[in-house]
Amino acid sequence: MARKKPEDVILKRSVSPKGLAEVRGFDFSKSFDITDFLNSYASTGFQATHLAKGIEIIKAMRKAKARIFLGYTSNMVSSGLREVIAYLVKNKMVDVLVTTAGGVEEDIIKCLKPFLIGDFHCDDADLREKGVNRIGNIFVPNDRYIEFEKLMNKFFLRMLEKQKVISASEFIFELGKEVKDENSICYWATKNNIPTFCPPLTDGSIGDMMYFFKKKHPEFKLDISDDIVKINDIALNSEKTGVIILGGGLAKHHTINANLFREGTDFAVYVCTGTEYDGSLSGARPREGMSWGKIKATATETHIEGDATIIFPLLVLCGFKKF
Repeated sequence: MARKKPEDVILKRSVSPKGLAEVRGFDFSKSFDITDFLNSYASTGFQATHLAKGIEIIKAMRKAKARIFLGYTSNMVSSGLREVIAYLVKNKMVDVLVTTAGGVEEDIIKCLKPFLIGDFHCDDADLREKGVNRIGNIFVPNDRYIEFEKLMNKFFLRMLEKQKVISASEFIFELGKEVKDENSICYWATKNNIPTFCPPLTDGSIGDMMYFFKKKHPEFKLDISDDIVKINDIALNSEKTGVIILGGGLAKHHTINANLFREGTDFAVYVCTGTEYDGSLSGARPREGMSWGKIKATATETHIEGDATIIFPLLVLCGFKKF
């Protein structure tokens, strides 16, 4: 076989795909318009295009009146995304919350004392000596937990007086009554009767305090089995559902697994930095969820790779808030 000429190899004839948009970024030489700026993400490429797709999927969820499940890891609440999530809950823009223990307790702690902006690169041993805990570049002095313990001790006694076994979602609902901070997710979830599910409720400071309380009051009981019925029934009884997942782990799986019972969610937007090569659920893309039946094969979906503290406010601005 005759070898092709180098120029024929390098300049191989192409068949241009039809119907695709041109790659084009925002033109800063024109007068600035926020709508045009954000719309330009769709034609920018890479993760900007995925972000634009995520915005359109959220709009589609809302137009279809889908029941929206928002799953998020505790570090989302450690950051300023706490106020962004609270905005959605306050305005009844999401219907179900799924989070981890930190996603509950850190929201309540911030009602008592704020977290502080620190640095990723610091002397952690020195922070330990000073009683300061670090979450990335966010610092949480121990006095926050001392104040939280005071609140929780009173709360546990109030729950014990009810003389019944309660579920984790009931526990969180009642906890939302303890605070009056309008920046709080739990406050608005309780006020608007939006269920918050947290199977690993003991995996955090709440669990530490529950340990001490149960040593004195072993009759105190918390049952997570009631909540699996509750969240699955919510999914089953929904005509359409959409999921928005910030991060991975249990909050992600508990959200999409509930939708397995209705043969998958109709819409899915994932935001995370996890990779899929190790087989973890945290890094799994929506298409993997399709193989399990947790996301419909016909679902409109996207996975946005990046930091949710940057991406999620833009999703909320364009997908939920009118401007």
